[in-house]
Order: sequence, then C-alpha cells, then structure tokens
Amino acid sequence: MRKLLFPAIVAAVAAFFAYSQHDGLPFPTVAESPHVEGDGVLAAAFANQTSNIQVEAEGTVAKVLPDDNDGSRHQRFIVRLQSGKTVLIAHNIDLAPRVSSLSEGDNVRFRGEYEWNAKGGVVHWTHHDPNGRHQDGWIEHNGRVFQ
Repeated sequence: MRKLLFPAIVAAVAAFFAYSQHDGLPFPTVAESPHVEGDGVLAAAFANQTSNIQVEAEGTVAKVLPDDNDGSRHQRFIVRLQSGKTVLIAHNIDLAPRVSSLSEGDNVRFRGEYEWNAKGGVVHWTHHDPNGRHQDGWIEHNGRVFQ
C-alpha cells in the first residue's frame, strides 16, 4: 500500500515545487522516513485532493471543538498553518492522552496521517498504534508530547 502512495506523494511535492519556484516560496523537504514535512506539502495535498500521507507540521490552534464521541473518542481542534490554511486535528483519546490545557492561540506541532476534504483536510493517527501496523503520530504542546 505504501509503495502505491509514494508516486502520489512525489507528484504532490513536484506540483508544489513548480508552484513554489514561481512564487519564491521555500521548497518542502521530504524526510528519509515515510512522512513529509511542512505547510507546503499540506497545501499541495489539499490542492491535489491527496489522502493517506504522513505529515508533520506546526501551527496555531484556531478553534477548540467539542470531542467527537461517536465510536472511538477524538479530541478535535482546528490548526491554522503558517500559510493561513487550516486543518482539523482528530486526536484519538481512547488510545492516547488528551492534549491538556489546549486553548485557542496555542502553538502545536503534530505528526499524523492527512486525509483530504473540501474544508482543508483532517490529520488523524496522531497517536501510537497499539498493534504496530501504522506509523506512530503525536502532538506536541507546551513541551509535552501526546501519543
């Protein structure tokens, strides 16, 4: 499955590179691990409607939403990236501790899996995988890592 996703990731990064060269924006880096970093990759994934990409980025909490208690419980909040785009973070609090004392205006870093939607997308899998079949994600807030 990951081998099938790699061409989509390369296409998204290449599309963003062409765009960034035109606007003088920095080129996003692709780490050696199977995740990609930064606003640019998220912007490219959104523009290309790409999903199932491991991402790592940071931003400011724009809004703290009520928990989603339907099925697995998720702490939800919207993060505004440096680019101005927003992404919903859905953090599974059945598998990981709640991000404590989270407030609008707080800075957070996160790693998880991006899923496209028309509102900006969702990042989930921001926790460890108890079965060891999925790359672990995390959220960093106030110097503490929640996973």
